[in-house]
Amino acid sequence: MFDTHELGRRPGALQRVSRSVEAPGSPATFGIEGVIGVPEGASVKLDLRLESVMEGVLVTGTARATAEGECVRCLEPLHQEVAADFQEMFSYPDADDRSRTRTAEPVDDAEDEDTLFLEDGLFDLEPVLRDAVVLALPMQPVCRETCAGLCSECGIRLDENPGHHHDAADIRWAALQGLAETIKDGEKDNMGGAEAGVDEKQEK
Repeated sequence: MFDTHELGRRPGALQRVSRSVEAPGSPATFGIEGVIGVPEGASVKLDLRLESVMEGVLVTGTARATAEGECVRCLEPLHQEVAADFQEMFSYPDADDRSRTRTAEPVDDAEDEDTLFLEDGLFDLEPVLRDAVVLALPMQPVCRETCAGLCSECGIRLDENPGHHHDAADIRWAALQGLAETIKDGEKDNMGGAEAGVDEKQEK
């Protein structure tokens, strides 16, 4: 929770705040599950600018943290610095009532649900931070842009074995190769039968 009492309600008043907070745990995690995220309890550094306006307090800031995950190419662990910018309006509870009386048109319920309010001069930044950090994270994190990944056949890491390769058999010859092996096996069987016949004759 952040306190705005010191800022006051005079429009145009400004206040700058720097603070470190801990990243929350499940289910409100700062990350993409199973891909990358800021670990629970990790430090998130905030630089905020609070501005008092007629309707409430406009909060503009940047969140910085270290995200952890694994490379989608080679599956190695990675750490990545994340900087997420955000801006959000926190309205005074009575400002909403004043806007209703000033306008004859009814306020859309969907807009009302999306509005964030100050409670006794305090505002909760966690939902805003979560959305901002998640949007700043890569959907497919890589340990480095040039990562070659893993061999699709044996799973060996290609960066550590740059000359690694497998001799690829031409699928066009695979059927003929199988037929050739079948013929060879048949010839062996026939030869075995012929030899047995010769032996029987010799015994007679």
